[in-house]
Amino acid sequence: MRYKIREILLVSSIYDNYLFEEDGRLYELIREEYQNLNLSQAPEITHVTTGEEALELLASTEYSFDLIITTLHIEDMHVVKFAQMVKQSGINLPIILLAYDNRERKDLVMNYDTSIFERIFIWSGDYHLLIGIIKYVEDRYNVENDTLNIGVQSIILVEDNVKFYSSYLPIIYTEIFKQSQRLLEEGVNLTHKFLRMRARPKILLCTNYEEAWNYYEKYQEYILGIILDINFRHHGIKDPEAGIKFAQNVKAQHDDIPILLQSSDISFKEKATQIGASFLHKNSPRLLHDLRDFMLDNFGFGDFVFQTPDGRKVGRASNLDELEEALEKIPEESLAYYAQRNHFSKWLKARTEFWLAHKLRPHKVSDFPSVNDLRRHLIASLKEYKELQRRGVTIDFSKENFDPKNSFARIGGGSLGGKARGLGFINTLITNYEISHKFEGVEISVPSAVVIGTEVFDQFLQMNNLESFAYQETDDLLITQKFIDAEKFPEEILYKLVDFLELVDTPLAVRSSSLLEDSQFQPFAGVYETYMIPNCNPDIKVRLDELLQSIKSVYASTFHKRAKDYLKATSYRLEEEKMAVIVQKLVGAKHGNRFYPDFAGVAKSYNFYPVPPQKSEDGIALVALGLGKTVVEGGNTVRFCPKYPRHLMQFFSTKETLKNAQQDFYALDLNGKLSHHPESIEDPLVKRYELSESEKDGTLFSVGSTYSTENESVYDGISRDGIRVVTFAPVLKHQIFPLPEILDLLLDLGAWGMGTPVEIEFAVNLNVPHGHPKEFAMLQMRPMVLSRELDELRIVDMDEKNLICQSKQVLGNGAINGIYDIVFVDIEKFDRVKSKEVALEVSKFNEQLLKEKRPYILIGVGRWGSFDPWLGIPVTWDQISGASVIVESGFKDFQVTPSQGSHFFQNLTSFRVGYFTVNSYDHSGFIDWEWLKAQPTVNEMIFTKHLRFDRQIAVRINGHENRGVIIKPGVDISDI
Repeated sequence: MRYKIREILLVSSIYDNYLFEEDGRLYELIREEYQNLNLSQAPEITHVTTGEEALELLASTEYSFDLIITTLHIEDMHVVKFAQMVKQSGINLPIILLAYDNRERKDLVMNYDTSIFERIFIWSGDYHLLIGIIKYVEDRYNVENDTLNIGVQSIILVEDNVKFYSSYLPIIYTEIFKQSQRLLEEGVNLTHKFLRMRARPKILLCTNYEEAWNYYEKYQEYILGIILDINFRHHGIKDPEAGIKFAQNVKAQHDDIPILLQSSDISFKEKATQIGASFLHKNSPRLLHDLRDFMLDNFGFGDFVFQTPDGRKVGRASNLDELEEALEKIPEESLAYYAQRNHFSKWLKARTEFWLAHKLRPHKVSDFPSVNDLRRHLIASLKEYKELQRRGVTIDFSKENFDPKNSFARIGGGSLGGKARGLGFINTLITNYEISHKFEGVEISVPSAVVIGTEVFDQFLQMNNLESFAYQETDDLLITQKFIDAEKFPEEILYKLVDFLELVDTPLAVRSSSLLEDSQFQPFAGVYETYMIPNCNPDIKVRLDELLQSIKSVYASTFHKRAKDYLKATSYRLEEEKMAVIVQKLVGAKHGNRFYPDFAGVAKSYNFYPVPPQKSEDGIALVALGLGKTVVEGGNTVRFCPKYPRHLMQFFSTKETLKNAQQDFYALDLNGKLSHHPESIEDPLVKRYELSESEKDGTLFSVGSTYSTENESVYDGISRDGIRVVTFAPVLKHQIFPLPEILDLLLDLGAWGMGTPVEIEFAVNLNVPHGHPKEFAMLQMRPMVLSRELDELRIVDMDEKNLICQSKQVLGNGAINGIYDIVFVDIEKFDRVKSKEVALEVSKFNEQLLKEKRPYILIGVGRWGSFDPWLGIPVTWDQISGASVIVESGFKDFQVTPSQGSHFFQNLTSFRVGYFTVNSYDHSGFIDWEWLKAQPTVNEMIFTKHLRFDRQIAVRINGHENRGVIIKPGVDISDI
């Protein structure tokens, strides 16, 4: 753990303390200086006037001091005796002695052993000395850890004149702090800025040759520079040329370490020059000014000023971007001069760019065929480093540091929200574990994005007086319209969005990232809106208007009925929810007036319905051509296990292949325009297209197969005539893209990183320029909910006449009791053309039962939650949120498969809803439809009925075996 001074015990007479205080301003000045220098919290100072009081406080458990500062004048005992008593009591704290006059200090040193003190300083009234003392002590205790583990640089200061180093030390520290402040502007985010301040050079103050040489030998690879007196102790005696000898020995080993020799004897200047050191005359009226100049010029604290050997200035760099620009232009002789002297690595070390500095330093000019080869190496290293800096961290957005290719930045304060946190985390994993180019010809990344923090959401609501309206209004479209019409938006955020749009002119996804979204136990999947915009208009004002409308629409979705109803089913209140917004580059390619990826999907590291030889832990993936809307809304997809990619259960026959295959796809309409008066809350620019359009675009080639009507067979690829079907055979069988391997790796990495099974959303773009890697983009990562599958419940065999339903495809675990109501869709009356009307009827029953606080069992036909009406009933989660158990039955002519990748499915698992799938074709379960239709109804609509019983309906689920039963009311369950 790093040593940090937080509490100081000051022991001095009342008068000494009065001199410190300067009318009570000392503590205030120190705190102000800490704040001005961007240092951490200033330490607290506790003052006592006697040694006895000090020892009592030191022995007390109420206080925890890190440093003792004492003056020569203590009221009740001699200062040396006090220090000895501290050490004898077992308190191992550094003790600093402050003297007011050099004569009294000399008297003390001549008559007493002062080695018990960490260091003695002379107080001249400058409060900066106290800051210097604090940092000096921290540096001595932290230097080993910070140097060897982080690469922090050090400055060795050798000076035995107490008065001199008492004035020198604050000046050097002040200059270092100023240098650190200059570097803060280049920090990519707040964390990086704090790390830069912590990684400032250490100052190692020494008073003799041996002490200094020990530091040099231990940290010689990390020495930024050395400042030496010339006359100091060597082998215990004063050596008038100790500094000269020290400098000669250092230069013999490391000629590039800058050394400053200083003396009151001007004659040493020539000797200093001869050994390659600089010289300062201690009696110079410009001594302190010259010291600052030396540090700026030689320690890399200032700009990198490029000169030719004849002294002509040819370039200047104050940051890495300017250094890169200068390297491209400066003459060869100038470049060679600085490279031979390791000036590049030295300047980088002073700026805490240790990784880059250590990469460059081992190389010599002679290692390269020509100076221009060296130039190319330096520029390439800079580019690589800057990219690494920005990848894997969430940076604070600025136009200068945002890379449109791979940056992940924040705009505004507050939280990033759950979805953005997940993206930031996987971005860090990809970078730290060097996954980006793990697969040849493929780049794995998180698409560049900016995240607008939750504080902006709060500001927007307050500026436009929307809170009261949004909480009370129930009409979703009216809420959205009101938010779109709101004219006020934080001005500084607008400027940053304009900067972002000037850098990014490709299609964007504007996505929700609420505080509660993607949490481990309530993912809020599909609850809030996502909007996609073309962002290609030549007029940036038009693009800004589109972006703002989309952001406001996402804000509005926080207050839609779906979100309000979802929150009612959790322990959270609507007032607790806040919305951040992710503005992210859309992954894909332009095809005429459409934009979409070759394919997108969802993958989970845990499969709830494995089919041998698969195991649950092998995971599952669902993929579809085009945008991922097909997958998350429960459309037809290709399902496969990354470990067994050729084992596709939904394509076990030609007939089932035709039934289960994707028939259309989603893409962004680049010619579409956002209306300021939308007719719906849905994304108006994402449209559905026929599969034939993808063949024209050339994207079907990578995922398509062909059904031949001549011999009723399905052939891989689309080279022959016939009906096109999406099977992903070119990817999964012929391996034109390593999708299974990438998913297997990322699922394992994500699960390891989060400590729980995970779900990821992704998109793949194969349509890239020649020579560029194909793109695998991570769009989301969230934890999965599995807790109910951990305990096994034994289910005994029962007579089927006692069961309403039985299935071997069941999600959940345990016993569910206390249910007396059933809502079911009559299979005889169900009409796929009217599936939206069915969803509305179910929603009305759900609303009534929620009011009555009565859980119920919901039984239906087709896939619940599918937005494709031909596959099932397109309910949203809020329309069935009161159901404790949900049953879905296959059509008479079409089997149902659980859509594990849909948002609907994610919410089922998070709310621990029992989920039964029944298909009569495989005899894996049944529903007693005749019994249901024979029961008296409480209420009945065109397609749905509500049943209520006096005795409870028992539900039993074994999550390990994916088996479950729903038991008729009145049946004895005492043995179950």
